[in-house]
Amino acid sequence: MPLATSATSAIEYVLQLIALFGVAFSLFHAVRQRGDAFTAADKLSKQGWIAILVIALLVLLVVPVINFIGIIAVVAMGVYLVDVRPKVDDIQRGPRW
Repeated sequence: MPLATSATSAIEYVLQLIALFGVAFSLFHAVRQRGDAFTAADKLSKQGWIAILVIALLVLLVVPVINFIGIIAVVAMGVYLVDVRPKVDDIQRGPRW
């Protein structure tokens, strides 16, 4: 059984690192964007997303990703990466043709 426990711990550690990297990347991206791009994309303000992502980062530094609160932090990161980031990038990039 110790082998199974160490494998589970290794998987949890890898998931935690991936989640921390994702939240840090999301926060770095949000900080570098213009504030008006968020409102032009009809999304929450830049300060709102930065606050959400900072809280998510702090949660993931303290709580394991497999905990309920850790999952909420990962969902917040996912919403930013899948919904907000592409629209903010499109707004700032302008028309593609």
